Amino acid sequence: MNSINLDNYESEFQRAWTNPGNTQFALPPVDVNAVLAKHYRMSEPLIFTRNMLWDMEVRKAWRPDRYIPSVVQEGTASAWGQRSAGEGTESFIRSSQQRLWLEPAEYGLVLEQVCVNSAEQRVTFIGAMELSDQNRNRLSAGKGQPLFHVEHSVSGAESRPLNKWRIVHLTKTRDGRLAERFSLMAENVWLPEFIEIYIRNDLNIELSRRNAH
Repeated sequence: MNSINLDNYESEFQRAWTNPGNTQFALPPVDVNAVLAKHYRMSEPLIFTRNMLWDMEVRKAWRPDRYIPSVVQEGTASAWGQRSAGEGTESFIRSSQQRLWLEPAEYGLVLEQVCVNSAEQRVTFIGAMELSDQNRNRLSAGKGQPLFHVEHSVSGAESRPLNKWRIVHLTKTRDGRLAERFSLMAENVWLPEFIEIYIRNDLNIELSRRNAH
């Protein structure tokens, strides 16, 4: 994938998503303000906006180690090769050591081609088995799990934003173990950790979880 052309990324994700042999999963959209009101206490009132949510998604795309520390091993995230296509669309390459979905005590190198589509407020991550680093050295992804693509996006009204997430693993046949892993994630009542981190560290608002009911 050598072109910044937006369709290269998003159409590749959609092609993989519609392949019946792959293992797809979409988490239910997260109504950020509804979850905040029901499950959190905060040091000051906050209406979390769609612009805030998109700002968080862009920051997270560049610094996954900061925003998803439960997944990305500290100090292993790198990004390079930024290119712009105008209108807020840009691409870059990202690498990080990430926990394996089915073996969370183990990490593997994940290589991703990233496209940030600001017009649609969507970030697409296309996994790759091999890529070149900043010095044109070849990197090879870990082989502990199938290659996967991820899509993060924002929808909803400015004062009622929805956080959306879906993933597709490139498997020969649907893997029920992976589907079960993400089904457990979908049962979580809390905000994703990256939104909690953004509120605490970027908005400087303290928040604590209420007892779940």
